[in-house]
Amino acid sequence: MKSISKLLIVPLLLSANFALSQTASQDEESSRQIVLDRFNKARPLSEASGGMGSGSTASKPPVYRRTGAARLPRRGVRPPATEELGVTVWRLRPSRANDEGARVLVLDGLKQSQWIPERIEAGTPVNIGDRIRISVESPRPGFLYIIDREQYADGSLGEPMLIFPTLRTRGGDNRVLPGRLIDIPAQEDQYSYFTAQPAGNRRDQTAEVLTVILTPQQLPLNVGDQPMRILQSQISEWEKSWGGVAETLELVGGAGRAWTNEEKMAGSANGRQLTQAGPPPQTVYRVAARKIGGPLLVTVPLHYAR
Repeated sequence: MKSISKLLIVPLLLSANFALSQTASQDEESSRQIVLDRFNKARPLSEASGGMGSGSTASKPPVYRRTGAARLPRRGVRPPATEELGVTVWRLRPSRANDEGARVLVLDGLKQSQWIPERIEAGTPVNIGDRIRISVESPRPGFLYIIDREQYADGSLGEPMLIFPTLRTRGGDNRVLPGRLIDIPAQEDQYSYFTAQPAGNRRDQTAEVLTVILTPQQLPLNVGDQPMRILQSQISEWEKSWGGVAETLELVGGAGRAWTNEEKMAGSANGRQLTQAGPPPQTVYRVAARKIGGPLLVTVPLHYAR
């Protein structure tokens, strides 16, 4: 027994050292800062801009860090070509007298009050009752589609519902341009925010799962005034054809920053585009592209706090 124990010590130590090195490597990868310029370079120029409220006239590329477990290959003879999609999740809070920036009107019965949207990172759990908004930005032109599904404790997903586009939002216009934000819900809607609340009678719902799709041409869908059901077979086909590994990049120092007037204008129906010095997306999903300029699909989960 002693000889067997001695033989086991070396492989166990090697295994432990390998695990420690892998953990250290992952920690180093997550803490490493990444400069992204795809979004701001795609936007129109501006002679004078203030960036994220800094007052600077120079446009500096934003800095991100990797989060989550997914990683695209970094080594090899031919690393994969990538595409990116920006998503900013906003959580609303009541405004204070010294707040700067843009506000959202919140209806509570017949009473109106002003609230401030603040950025949260993609993995931040939301509480039941939180008021949430979402902004999506693409660094290339295309057409945007967003599908919502409920996720349950056993990992199963509910019925897919196309929540954007609808005819009630911008008349069904789902075109995107660099610097042009798509707000969900739209600012023009009576309620320009979602209230985080599990739907239906099931108490085991753990998340809302958003499937965000960008296509170079419009999909043959007959959208109406209300969200539309999508066949599970259809979304499975899209996921198989257009999905893939997507790593998550979070803007360094972005969480907690308030919605700006620039972002409000860029997301309104007839607003102007964000410039190269405008606020960057909070979360960037970087995808290994199967075809540059082709359709791409990313999954954005919104988890409920336990």
